[in-house]
Amino acid sequence: MIRLNVLQYNPIKIDLFEEDYSLDSLISNDNFEKLCKKYKESFGYSKLKTFSFSKEGFLGLFLELKGKIAISLGESQALIEAGMLYESLGFEIIWINLEKNGKVNIAELENKHIDFLFLSSYVMDTFVKTSIKDIKQITKAKIISNASANFDKNSDAVYFDNYKLVGFNISSVLLFNEDGLFSLLSVGQIDSFAVKLCLDALKNQKFNYQLKAIFLEKLKEGVVSPNMILKDPYVLDFLELNDRYLEKDLEDAILRDMENFILELGNGFSFIARQKRVQIGNDDFYIDLLFYNRKLKRLIALDLKLGKFKAEYKGQMELYLKYLEKQEKE
Repeated sequence: MIRLNVLQYNPIKIDLFEEDYSLDSLISNDNFEKLCKKYKESFGYSKLKTFSFSKEGFLGLFLELKGKIAISLGESQALIEAGMLYESLGFEIIWINLEKNGKVNIAELENKHIDFLFLSSYVMDTFVKTSIKDIKQITKAKIISNASANFDKNSDAVYFDNYKLVGFNISSVLLFNEDGLFSLLSVGQIDSFAVKLCLDALKNQKFNYQLKAIFLEKLKEGVVSPNMILKDPYVLDFLELNDRYLEKDLEDAILRDMENFILELGNGFSFIARQKRVQIGNDDFYIDLLFYNRKLKRLIALDLKLGKFKAEYKGQMELYLKYLEKQEKE
């Protein structure tokens, strides 16, 4: 079944390179200067900085901008959460909704005073494309785009998600031209390693578009299946567990870092309960973690197990699902 992130980025293989890309204010940084020149030649932007691709990193960018900010709801989860955090601090965000067909509702941009618009060529992890050139005909806002899937020269600033391009959670690269749009970093603050790897990944970037027709057909049908939402595998390195741990240790670690766990699960998840009691006849059972997915409109039960899969696990989960279907569906 088709998945939402069908662009299928190809993370590069990282090898130790001989060139010295560490930066020092007291020595020549020729290799890094050559990198910056290559970015300018490739994309046409004269200024470069790095930032954390996280809600905190995007919040920092918001605070540097002087004016009214709008964000498309088709952007990354980190950017959306940064907008919500920005609002919680008392600032205003104008949210641009998506239409039922998955496209950005550009009509909402008309007759709105917006200074900066976070909008990308593709709705995040889909094949639904937005023409930045057409958006420029509607709004005078400066457009800041995620160019990981597609670079559009009409954007006033672009940034790259190195987690998708490189396969590691390193800093993102931001490119722009206008003086004062974003503050520049001092030499010691730039993540030169991320700058180098990002350019390598972009040079070798390839997408698999074979599933595009299927994706668009499913989008027209309005079909959203579990396989389009759920991932395999899930990466839980952020829990920082020791080499040896029990199932309860795993559950406790997830609860301590529920925010990152939900981000790893994917879009539309909400936490419902821990150790959800299931009473069947005279016996009590407990579901380790229970979630709800707004897109699937379904409860998601998680039973944490260590080691190899056993057939009895399947029977136990089917028991839970039958109970939820009967008792909790409403």
